[in-house]
Amino acid sequence: MRSVYAKITLWLFATLVLSLIAFLGVTQLVSFQISRRTGQFGQIQSMELEEAREAYETGGREKLGAFIGRLHRYLRGNQYLTDGRGRDVLTGDDRSALMAAAEMEGARPRRVVPGPMIVMARSPDGQYCWIVEMKPPPTELTSYLPYYALIFGAVALVCWLLALNIASPLRALARTVDRFGTGDLTARVNSARKDEIGDLSRAFDRMAERIGTLLSAERRLLQDVSHELRSPLARLSFAAEHREAAVARLKKEIQRLTNLVGTLLQVTRAEGDPTANSPEALQLDELLDEVVEDCRVEAEARGCHIALADSVHLEVRGDRELLRRAIENVVRNSIRYAPPASEVDVQLEREQGTARISVRDHGPGVPEEALAKIFQPFFRVDDSRDSSTGGLGLGLAIAKRAVGVHHGDMWAQNAMPGLQVCIELPLPATRR
Repeated sequence: MRSVYAKITLWLFATLVLSLIAFLGVTQLVSFQISRRTGQFGQIQSMELEEAREAYETGGREKLGAFIGRLHRYLRGNQYLTDGRGRDVLTGDDRSALMAAAEMEGARPRRVVPGPMIVMARSPDGQYCWIVEMKPPPTELTSYLPYYALIFGAVALVCWLLALNIASPLRALARTVDRFGTGDLTARVNSARKDEIGDLSRAFDRMAERIGTLLSAERRLLQDVSHELRSPLARLSFAAEHREAAVARLKKEIQRLTNLVGTLLQVTRAEGDPTANSPEALQLDELLDEVVEDCRVEAEARGCHIALADSVHLEVRGDRELLRRAIENVVRNSIRYAPPASEVDVQLEREQGTARISVRDHGPGVPEEALAKIFQPFFRVDDSRDSSTGGLGLGLAIAKRAVGVHHGDMWAQNAMPGLQVCIELPLPATRR
């Protein structure tokens, strides 16, 4: 039997049946024991013995038979008056076996289950014995059967509901695991239970989310790599056919492929394995100053200037290198599209428990329908640009996912003129 539902139901049903049998047996035993301890049997039998003896001694067998006949009209069972050796004084039959049984049982019922019981009273002089073979009414137990059946049904219903409550979520979990195993990465249990089964279901959901993220990142990476490698490989093939320019072209394309692979690995790490990061307490204003200083040379080479507003002192927890690369990607992207003799404005401020970094250029901006897409890997507003004019289309994607790893948010908006990119990172609770 492999079904948990069947096992639980069977064990509960067996427990219920045994409990009912034990309940009936104990009820009979207790009722008989109470009757025996109260002495009612003994007192009644002694009184009946005196009356039967008086009837026999005063009126003989005829009067004794009349007395026993009256008892039969009101009492169930058989009554016998015997001499000291067990001979029935009315019929002459030998009742010594009943006498021996009564003496052996000590005037207690012979069985716990419903059935005849024998009690006996002996006269003080030992000449007579009064033996009563009592037969309980046939309806004594059966009259209570509907109540027992009602209790049995109620408990059985509760047992069935319990088994269903345990087995159903396990079956749902098994179906979800099967769906996930066949390739449906969106399969989730979404259990609202608060017990161990709910904990197991939520643990599976977290695992499925993690695996789904890793597989999706891997698929996206393979697609993007295959797409981006076409142009460099085509140029390498062309350069190989023209030997005079082959060396310079090969070096240039190899460097581009190296940069492409390194950038793709950053995307995969940020998106697929956030637990590999090493969070630490760091001063965000100092990190921003460092990034601006590193990018200042590139800005001057392009004929623009980086303007860093006075920053507030804010501390966050995160991976220093990952955050540095994210901010640097945003700043370098603004420098790339900033017109000559313009400024790239960088600012850090506190916003309701978060640290907000805003970077704005004064370039052409981005069409409104493309604002959300610029954070997708390999997306370029102008499809005609290649990696030499418009980059690989990975800088903002890396930054977006790095910020997401730190439970932050990132968005872009047109500033008329130019594009403004904002990064929000949560501040520690003690700092709010």
